[in-house]
Amino acid sequence: MMYETVMDIDQLLNRLYAYQPEADLGMVRKAYEFSARAHEGQTRRSGEPYVKHPVAVAGVLTSLKTDVTAIVAGLLHDTLEDTVATADELQKEFGKEVVRLVDGVTKIGKITFRSSEERQAENFRKMVLSMADDIRVVIIKLADRLHNMRTLEHLKESKRHEIAKETLEIYAPLANRIGIGWVKNELEDLCLKHLNPDVYETLRVRVAKRDEDRQQYIQEVRALVENALAENGLVGTVNGRPKHLYGIYQKMKKQSISFEEVYDLTALRIITDTKMNCYALLGVIHSLWRPLPGRFKDYIAIPKSNLYQSLHTTVVGPKGEHVEFQIRTEEMHRVAEYGIAAHWKYKEQGRVQDKDSKAFGWLRQFIEWQQDLPDNRQFMDSVKLELFHDVVYVFTPKGTVKELPKGATPVDFAYAIHTEVGDHCVGAKVNGKIVPLKHEVSSGDTIEILTSPNQTPHKDWLKFVRTSRAKTKIKHWIKSEEQKRSLEIGRRLLEAEFRRHGLAPSQVSKSDALLELAKQEGYATIDELAAAVGFGHVATAQIVGRLIAPTSEKSTAPSESGPVSKVASGRGTAASVQVKGGRDLLMQLSRCCNPVPGDKILGYITRGRGLTIHSVECPNLGALDYDRDRLVEVEWDTATPGQHAVNIAVIAEDKTGVLANVSSAIAESDANISRAEITTREDRKAELDFVVEIADTNHLSRVLKAIERVDGVITARRLRSWRGKA
Repeated sequence: MMYETVMDIDQLLNRLYAYQPEADLGMVRKAYEFSARAHEGQTRRSGEPYVKHPVAVAGVLTSLKTDVTAIVAGLLHDTLEDTVATADELQKEFGKEVVRLVDGVTKIGKITFRSSEERQAENFRKMVLSMADDIRVVIIKLADRLHNMRTLEHLKESKRHEIAKETLEIYAPLANRIGIGWVKNELEDLCLKHLNPDVYETLRVRVAKRDEDRQQYIQEVRALVENALAENGLVGTVNGRPKHLYGIYQKMKKQSISFEEVYDLTALRIITDTKMNCYALLGVIHSLWRPLPGRFKDYIAIPKSNLYQSLHTTVVGPKGEHVEFQIRTEEMHRVAEYGIAAHWKYKEQGRVQDKDSKAFGWLRQFIEWQQDLPDNRQFMDSVKLELFHDVVYVFTPKGTVKELPKGATPVDFAYAIHTEVGDHCVGAKVNGKIVPLKHEVSSGDTIEILTSPNQTPHKDWLKFVRTSRAKTKIKHWIKSEEQKRSLEIGRRLLEAEFRRHGLAPSQVSKSDALLELAKQEGYATIDELAAAVGFGHVATAQIVGRLIAPTSEKSTAPSESGPVSKVASGRGTAASVQVKGGRDLLMQLSRCCNPVPGDKILGYITRGRGLTIHSVECPNLGALDYDRDRLVEVEWDTATPGQHAVNIAVIAEDKTGVLANVSSAIAESDANISRAEITTREDRKAELDFVVEIADTNHLSRVLKAIERVDGVITARRLRSWRGKA
């Protein structure tokens, strides 16, 4: 349907009076005169006076049968942005409500929807929230966009493409969501005209020719239906349905079929007086011709979220051709044409009555969920998802209908019921049969969710859930659990580091000094600091180094000529090494290869620094072979257990929680982390470097296997030296 464009104020007033005789026509004329003065001297790209645009926008609003306030705001919608008129002037002349609507439309006009910038996303978020406050803001903006699309040919090609893409991406789906079908269809057809003019023109000509050729067949079907209605004493008007070129184009693309295959379908609409007669008419149609299986949809019993109601059926009509019927009442037809604009009754400040809140329930859900989406771009993506999706209608065991996007799963359904049901979902029954959680539900399914108090959300669910609500709740739970786990790991690492330096963990963990250090690092509490340690953002050595006194640091520092202190360095001790022959020598483990019990080792006598213990595989040891008299056979003293530091390098996927999960795996293997560092690579991989204290090579093997079992880990191996930053 395409309504005639209003060209002057008298036409506008006549159309308003036709559906609202009690309307304040004087206020509308006053708004027109104000707009004409404000835009005086301004012209559009076509060369016509600018005031013709707001009059045309107001004309679209009369086609939608909106109230006087919306029409006045439509006439004034560009005055705040494009003229010297002020909000105070508008308020004085037309009241606060008109100013609020004009201001809302002005703000929407400043949004560049295709931009990924945070600022535009924030503006989009404000627009969506304002829609719930007063839907007329968006209805006026849709009228503005529709007239702009009707006159788009006056802009240069690049600008036409930009506006058409934005319209197709945001405004057409938005019109569909609020139920204004004819605006959505016309916007899409106009987008096709400017984005793919050759296809548009070809389809337009072929549709017109096809309609002309098929008029006789359509009249034959109409006559048969009208006779059947009369015989059964039923009231009904039978008409053809308008053709939607973009819909035909999309069907050809998606199904890879020709125009003839798409268009080999006669479409008729029957409008009757009551809901009961809709079903009676359906029975008459099915008695005349055989219905096609799977092509019947009852949107009367289960209305769409935008309140659309109708019966759809396709039958094998005369001469074996397929004929599609839509059957609805006058009221249903009015809602299908005008959507929210027709259905909602406005009360104070443009809000809608509670009884009609179902019509925009999807938007109100966003108001509820936005608290869980701090990132504005995530919010924008979620809204786009809600605007675009095809829907299925499913039932709870008690018969309550739930609307879900096509491709949704039982997990989406569980979160649609309640967050607790989603979090504890362990399984599902669809129509009485157990199905996998990733099973795609279909319209008409009855779904029962099985729960367990021990079940928690799994990150794998994010791979198949479709709804914004489910994704948001799962991510929120995972983030919360990672925070808890990181806090636990961080506390454990800090306590171990405190003990190595002779500090009492119970006292230091609650000290003012540690709290002050946390604040200096940018954390409000000690727990936040500990969580940062668990995530690997802060090193324990860095914290303890700033806590202990310089004198204490000096007394515990490793001596250049003595054995390496386990407490001071965390690099292991030579106390568990025996020298064959019993020579009394000062010993230290080499830092170049970090040998641990289980490695084959040799000692090398250094000048002034005693015996340095190397792994036999150490490349530095090979360089010392020229002076073999200094090599000493040594072995591990298994009777003297100890902890030895090794360097472990892990390559993993760069995603949230990997460091915390690897740290947890190391801790659960009874190994202590004395240092950790993470580096992100350009190929979306992360390098995790750890210094871990283990007992021997068998213990090390267990640690490496535990790390490799962590989801997201690609490789885990021992390094002979630390490769992280100093």
